[in-house]
Amino acid sequence: MRIQIVEGDITKRDVDAIVNAANSSLLGGGGVDGAIHRAAGPELLEACRELRRDWLPQGLPVGAAVATPGYRLAARWVIHTVGPNWHAGERDQALLASCFSESLSVAAALGAGSVAFPAISAGIYGWDRRVVASTAVGSVLTADAGGVDVVEFVLFGPEMAAAFRTALREVG
Repeated sequence: MRIQIVEGDITKRDVDAIVNAANSSLLGGGGVDGAIHRAAGPELLEACRELRRDWLPQGLPVGAAVATPGYRLAARWVIHTVGPNWHAGERDQALLASCFSESLSVAAALGAGSVAFPAISAGIYGWDRRVVASTAVGSVLTADAGGVDVVEFVLFGPEMAAAFRTALREVG
């Protein structure tokens, strides 16, 4: 598996699947979640509402992952995962790791060869970027990735990218 660190906009990535740092409602929000919903179009919101009606009436649990089509995105699929919220007392690193491994598992089941991840839980959810970076890289390297050949970490800003580059050197 090839891991790449990219600074930029995850909604513009030409990969098979992008991972959405969603909230448990799956109905959009701020940050990466809001950007993905805006770029994918209103069909994504409707697909998420359908998931809530049919399969996830209580919402998506922290650490779990589920896929929808990508609609207006270059990516064929959006894999939604809910990271733990440090500010809400969700401080179990295993839950954070699960976001990455479960998303890769979903990607492999879909037949995706390439996946782009944001820095799950490092924004409004308050996790330290170094912890997120080392957890993300370690989880991806140890997960059963199936046929996923390329993993991109698509990050906003040089500090976040530097944290992921450091983690890749140290963990990888």
